Parts: sequence; structure tokens; C-alpha cells
Amino acid sequence: MKQMKQWMFAAIFAICGVMSAQAQVMKVADLEKYAKERYGDKWLDAAMNLSQGLTLDKNESLTYQQVIEAPGKTKEQLYLALNYWATATFKDKQAITLNDKEAGCIIISSTIPDIVNHTGTINKYSVSITPVIRLDIKEGKIRVTYTVQNYDILADISGGWLSLTEADQRTFGDSKRKKDDKTNGYLYDEQWEIAHHYPFIEKDPQKRTCAKALVMTHAYSNAIMDKVEEAIKNGIVGNDDEDW
Repeated sequence: MKQMKQWMFAAIFAICGVMSAQAQVMKVADLEKYAKERYGDKWLDAAMNLSQGLTLDKNESLTYQQVIEAPGKTKEQLYLALNYWATATFKDKQAITLNDKEAGCIIISSTIPDIVNHTGTINKYSVSITPVIRLDIKEGKIRVTYTVQNYDILADISGGWLSLTEADQRTFGDSKRKKDDKTNGYLYDEQWEIAHHYPFIEKDPQKRTCAKALVMTHAYSNAIMDKVEEAIKNGIVGNDDEDW
């Protein structure tokens, strides 16, 4: 009996471990490794190369769209699989902004913090993005639309190479956790429109920051597409079929 209890606890912990791993699409460190493997670690070159195949939409947003075929699966089956994936992946209760089973549409908006941290000559920048992910569901197929219009920037005017001290680093790190606290005069928030920065604009004073931001944003779109396809074809934990 004791051995049975120990086995049950071990199984529960194993399941929790799997679900915890699914709690986010990809950690930033893993995303950077993924981006480097695909596009190289020379961010300026990688961003420029990627831009040759990218087209901004009518709102000057970076938008990717992919139709994923799921032969033999009903609209309801696909909706349930994607609803399960979205709920397990995006833990923020406000992340799922639309969940309409009848219309076959799920919309997710979730911030990916600190995908880039870059120290410049004068300023230090932390870049976050908030992609809008739309899942449209029909019989036997889904359409994924991934859109990002801005980079969300936390800038520290005391954190550049000319003023980078241990105290400055500590100030930036502490205040980043209190982003809405306006009492620190060294910090300020900005939104940089992707269309108005490198590589879409060649002469950009923040080109090094934006080059890596574009590559990381692009890599995250690929990760989303891969995870969605995996969810509808094999489920989240690999045994989500109806034969039980």
C-alpha cells in the first residue's frame, strides 16, 4: 500500500512537471538559442536577411499567417484541442481575450517580457512584445494569425556604457519589477513601432536593439505555429486522444 501511494505521488509530480513545462510557449533563453540556430548570432545581418521576405500589413504591423490542415478532425475537436492548449499555455487570466466556440475563434494577447536586453552608449533598453494570436477554426483545418505592431521599451538613461556602474545596474533591475512606478527619473517607457525601426528603416539609432528584437519576434512566431500544430495533431501531453 505504501509503495502504491509513493507511485501515485510520483505520477502526480510527473504530470505536474509536464504541465509546468507547457505553461509557456518557450523561455526567452531557449528562444534566443532557437533564433541563433536558425538565423545566426549576427543580429544586424539576420534582421536584414529576414526583412527581405517580410511584408508589413496595412496597419504597419508585422503579421504572419499560416493554415494548418487537420484532416478528419471536426471543428469541435479542433476547438477543444486549441482551447485546452491556450488555457494550459497562457496562465494570465486576461490573456484569452476572445473564446467563441460557435464562431470558431480564439484570440490571445499575452506579453513576452524582456526578449531583448541591450546596453547602448547612453541608454540601456529592455524590450517586450505583446503578440496578438488569432486562431480561426473550421472543419479539418485552422488558420493562425500572429501580429505584433510595437516593441514595448523600458529605457534607463543612466544605464549606458558611459554610465554603467554597479549601482546603475541595480537601479535598472529593481525598477524593472515596478514598471509603473514613475518615481525613478532615470526610467521611462516607450513604444517603438516596428515599421519605423531597423531593418525597415536603415538609419536607426536603435538599430542594434531593434535588429535582435525583430529576429526574436520572428522566432517566437515560428514557435507559436509549431506549438499550435503539435497541439491539434498530437495534443498537449501526447495522449489526448479519445480512446480511453
